[in-house]
Amino acid sequence: MTTYGQAIARLVTARRFGVVLGLERMRSLLDALGCPDARLGRVIHVGGTNGKGSTVAMLSSMLRAAGVRVGSYTSPHLNELRERIQIDGAPIAYDAFGRYADRVVEAGGGELTFFEQVTAIALCAFADAALDVTILEVGLGGRLDATNAVRSDVAVVTGVAMDHEAILGNTLDLIAREKAGIFKPGARIVIGAAGEPAAVATLVAVARTVGEPVVVTQPTALAVALPGDHQRINAATALAALDAVAAAGGPIVDEQARANGLATVVHPGRFEILENRTLAPTGGMPLRIARAILDGAHNPHGARHLVMTLRSRGMKPTLILGVSADKDVRALVGELVGDVSLVIATRAKNDRAMPPLELAKLVREVVAERGLDVAVRESGTLLGALYSLDDGAIVRPGASVRPAHLDATAGEVVVAGSLFLVGEARELLLGVRSDPANATDPAARPPT
Repeated sequence: MTTYGQAIARLVTARRFGVVLGLERMRSLLDALGCPDARLGRVIHVGGTNGKGSTVAMLSSMLRAAGVRVGSYTSPHLNELRERIQIDGAPIAYDAFGRYADRVVEAGGGELTFFEQVTAIALCAFADAALDVTILEVGLGGRLDATNAVRSDVAVVTGVAMDHEAILGNTLDLIAREKAGIFKPGARIVIGAAGEPAAVATLVAVARTVGEPVVVTQPTALAVALPGDHQRINAATALAALDAVAAAGGPIVDEQARANGLATVVHPGRFEILENRTLAPTGGMPLRIARAILDGAHNPHGARHLVMTLRSRGMKPTLILGVSADKDVRALVGELVGDVSLVIATRAKNDRAMPPLELAKLVREVVAERGLDVAVRESGTLLGALYSLDDGAIVRPGASVRPAHLDATAGEVVVAGSLFLVGEARELLLGVRSDPANATDPAARPPT
């Protein structure tokens, strides 16, 4: 049987196919696999620009608090690919991943894209797990995303903002129509408030062609474990989705389970606070980081929510920034730089990352245009960026430096701009096991 490591290596070769949007290939593969998508329990399909992952995490947490057997499929992952496929809150086992990866290849899936194959692996695992509810997060867009080959009982769009314009369209209206492509006859529809208000009218108009949507307008009053006011908006969307799945004949989650689920939900990499972590690379002296905040904000709208959360806590931190080159980097930087004291431009170990010198140049341009008093430096690696916090110099990984002792209230460090960078930070600061850096989806290219 193929091991987890072997399955990952094989999937990496599928990156050569790029990103292929469309449902026909996925539908054919699912048919060849014996239609695992018909054995998923009730299905909640979650799309949107921002807030998808948090909404999925909240839904899963509340359902599990009610004793419901639930599977969730999300993307991208932070450290290990198997994180994307969770059953009752735990990542799929290493051996099970390899077993289902073999099943997908044996059914002819070896010529499909990285994302299509991983989606099929998830659906096979869920079909065998006798789930009550399956939650599927859209990978890119919605209408032509591989997850949209699956029938859903509830379709959720958390909100729409500008992102992936080269693929989805260069206006909010066009992007909203792509996201709304998951609204299908027979599915109950929930529209959240996590995006730009101007996009809601388009979502509602499309939804009404197939059904009557529930539009979320107010954040929940329930306590939510995830920091930031925007998470109360995501929680309200998740609560509406629970009502919708119950109306579709799915499990009913009582008020106590809802409250418990929201109060205990965990979603790594989204304003994740790490206290008193020590780096000890081979050949280098230990480095203590008193407080690091990891946030996967990777587009302007997400960056705005990060800044609002920082302001609410009276923070003006050092920002270690790494971005993917295919993002709207100038707009992202514009949202972030006014509320930080120092920017260290770096990169994740990923082929989509913008080179640090190029990123630092752009940050300096934005800082100058806005007349801000923000210092800007660059470091070729995240480890080097963390070590440079000690004395203002860029320190090569492995170099001998005196330990840093950052003040826990005035010396906060935020790592943001890319989930890839956040994953690397978790590896360094938490010792989390990680797959090879290229074991993820390739960059999406504009249609030709």
